[in-house]
Amino acid sequence: MQRVRRRLAAIMCADVAQYSKLMERDEDGTLDRLKTYRSVMSALTERHNGRIVNTWGDAVIIEFVSVMEAVQCAVDIQNELSNRNSALPDMNRMEFRIGINLGDIMVEGDDIYGDGVNVAARLQELSPRGGIMLSQSVYDQVKAKLALGFEPLGPQQVKNVSEPVETYSVRLGGRNTPETVSDRTEDKSAAAEPKNEDDRPNWDKDTQAVANGFEQARRWLRAQPRRVRSCVFMIGLFFVINLLTSGLSTLWFVWPSLPFALMLVWHVIVGRREKQIDGRTQPGD
Repeated sequence: MQRVRRRLAAIMCADVAQYSKLMERDEDGTLDRLKTYRSVMSALTERHNGRIVNTWGDAVIIEFVSVMEAVQCAVDIQNELSNRNSALPDMNRMEFRIGINLGDIMVEGDDIYGDGVNVAARLQELSPRGGIMLSQSVYDQVKAKLALGFEPLGPQQVKNVSEPVETYSVRLGGRNTPETVSDRTEDKSAAAEPKNEDDRPNWDKDTQAVANGFEQARRWLRAQPRRVRSCVFMIGLFFVINLLTSGLSTLWFVWPSLPFALMLVWHVIVGRREKQIDGRTQPGD
């Protein structure tokens, strides 16, 4: 039996967005395209000194010694596949989602395991089509060394990981730019915008600011414990009932919301103290 070893590595996980729909629509064509795209990924992986660990279905796991090589390889993959997709109808385009994490892994033979791999897989699930999602550990290593743009997306609660994971999206040019809330808002309002630049109202920045504010609030709420989310839900429920029954002429929702607001403040303070205590009691401190 081979001995399990540990090492630090950059792990890339990738899969095809909406793969089942592509297979249902055109099984033979999708399979041929998957083989072609995997050949592209394999060649780029070798160029960046990576190692394909495993493939199953439409997914792939790749290990890199260098985190910079891992991110640059991901960018090259998305750019190359974007160029190939541009010649295809939208319904036939095969777009990969990529997640990259730098962490400790367990190695047994040619296989790798552990939280380092698990986090990369969860980041891949969060990634938009044609996008790249990075963990905090990856971002810290490449933010000042690669000529790329990064968008902080805040902490995300992911499956089988106890603590929220700080996430960053890589800004890519062309058709594979990851879709954001502000992008969708601008797309919906594009038809209503005046064609003349001089006549265009200055609503873009305001709309984007509001959309980003809502998105950041939503991500913050998702990362909170259930008790905090419950308090926020009850306060919001009373506000909606107030709005539907009395409008904003009488703000009676404040009084039934007050106990939940006090509990919310208490939970936030206690949670912050617990994090500080956990930080002081970590092994090796």
